[in-house]
Amino acid sequence: MIMAWAGMVAGMALAFAGYFGGFGAFLLVAALGAVGFVAGRLLEGDLELGDFFRSRERGGRRR
Repeated sequence: MIMAWAGMVAGMALAFAGYFGGFGAFLLVAALGAVGFVAGRLLEGDLELGDFFRSRERGGRRR
């Protein structure tokens, strides 16, 4: 229920930004929301910063 509520609030914020500020404001709100989401996951410990910078290895060799 809480995730549905947060999704609804985020959708409403994007709708208001798109309606009143145009497409540029919509993109800005969406980008800042994504940054806030990642920062929150980092602070909660669900995500590690090294996950973004580590290379993926397949079959013992790097690409």
